[in-house]
Amino acid sequence: MLAGVGVTWYTWLEQGRSINASSQVLDAVARTLGMDNAEREHLYRLAEATPIRMDTTTTDVPATIQDAVRALDPLPAAVLNSRHDILFSNDAHHDLFADWHTLPCVHKNKLWCCVTEPLARERLLDYDKEVAYLVARLRAEYGRHVGDPAWEEDIRRLTELSDEFAALWSRHEVAPASVRTLRFWHPEAGELTFESTPFTAAAESDLQIQVYTPADDGTAKRLSRTRIQAPA
Repeated sequence: MLAGVGVTWYTWLEQGRSINASSQVLDAVARTLGMDNAEREHLYRLAEATPIRMDTTTTDVPATIQDAVRALDPLPAAVLNSRHDILFSNDAHHDLFADWHTLPCVHKNKLWCCVTEPLARERLLDYDKEVAYLVARLRAEYGRHVGDPAWEEDIRRLTELSDEFAALWSRHEVAPASVRTLRFWHPEAGELTFESTPFTAAAESDLQIQVYTPADDGTAKRLSRTRIQAPA
């Protein structure tokens, strides 16, 4: 048995036979086998399964806000909702977090990336503190969304998939949105330190703009090494 399923299950999956696999089983299989991004996507295609989360698109972000975020380049910036979904980002943000942007759309979420992708532990140098903060922020926002099907499903699945999330969620800790120091390891630029500043995108809005400002001269100088191509 592997990830709670037997050899016959895997054989039928490879043969394209109907197996009625749930998203939870597929994700457990992917984690147990240490699948990379391409292998995860292939697994879901074989099983003809619905992704574990609904995709989010830039249509959720007004054009004026998209333009403002683009204009912040060369500072990395992104638009997120209260569940930490990355809805839109400028080129500088995309280049800085290029590894995460290539993950399947189902994981284009800061919190999901942290608790389901081993890469997060390598990149976030204060991983434990950052994840605890993200969960506390989610708990703070959850109070306004109790009973919302999308929120309830997200929390249920995260709890099932990640013991780490389940333990942090059970603490019932909440945190306000705040300016934070983020230490990040980039494969080309090395250690980078940013001041991560959240801005509410608009009144009565669920959207937040996250801007990463270099916290020291070394980061400011090395930031250019993260660029995949020069900004237009």
